[in-house]
Amino acid sequence: MSNTKNSAVVDTSRLIIEKGSKSFAAAAKLFDIETRENAYMLYAWCRYCDDQIDNQTLGFDSKPQAPEETSAVLETLRQQTQAAINNEATDNEIFEALRYVIHRNEIPGRYPMELLEGFAMDAAETEYNTLDDTLLYCYYVAGVVGIMMAYVMGTRDQTALQRAVDLGIAFQLTNISRDVREDAEVGRVYLPGDWLLEAGIPREEIMDPKHANALAGVVERLLSEADRYYASANEGLRALDFRSAWAVAAARGVYREIGQMVRNRGENAWQERVVVAKRSKLLGLFNGMIDAARSSLLDRYTTAVPRETDLWTTSQLPSQR
Repeated sequence: MSNTKNSAVVDTSRLIIEKGSKSFAAAAKLFDIETRENAYMLYAWCRYCDDQIDNQTLGFDSKPQAPEETSAVLETLRQQTQAAINNEATDNEIFEALRYVIHRNEIPGRYPMELLEGFAMDAAETEYNTLDDTLLYCYYVAGVVGIMMAYVMGTRDQTALQRAVDLGIAFQLTNISRDVREDAEVGRVYLPGDWLLEAGIPREEIMDPKHANALAGVVERLLSEADRYYASANEGLRALDFRSAWAVAAARGVYREIGQMVRNRGENAWQERVVVAKRSKLLGLFNGMIDAARSSLLDRYTTAVPRETDLWTTSQLPSQR
């Protein structure tokens, strides 16, 4: 990829992340220039694939799409992604971005393809009957993004990569908790089915006002799970340089604030979308700087807290069973 073309692809990718996720865009500015540009390009590909599957624009305004159309879109994405993995040039800026990031950072091709498995679960209208089912989905759509970002930040250690998975899972559990209403409107329920059953909530009645209090209880359980993954992910900061650790810690802080806001609103959490105020984001940047400094100056010379043995691992992937 020439410098001129690379610059154009980076600019396109930057605009996509700034429009699609202001929180991640703010955190990405803390990276050094090369890491930041690679993060932009990787995010742009992830966002593009998600939008194609959900027939939406930058994560919003999802429109109905026939199952056969979604299947065709998924197959095209698989072919284009495999071409990028194979280092085959294309005139599509999004896949040129992916091709560059994969080969510049030596990211194993399994990870981009695993992300598409998560989108395939959406296309197949998968039901999530247990927490493990939900966690598998979280791994595919967010955990593998954590791994790929760890590669972009120069991390190859397997223990650190698992902590990156934990952060991705925590982010996605938070997303699920925040987006219950939006997901239900397009026929998706990511909350564990057995938890809903225990709470007396039929899947098809998840947003019925009479279940609001019970739903808040189920979401509280999911956010408690997210907290465990956030805590585990925190131990991975020691594997990163200061600027990367700052960016990751800042993003983690913003997402934990989203979860806390959902908690605080209780059964009113889904009346309007939870948005973190600018002041809270600035506080997250400051706290992230403190966490990054601690991890760089102190934690890297100490032993990490052992990862809880019952947290989800890649050994639970269908291909590993």
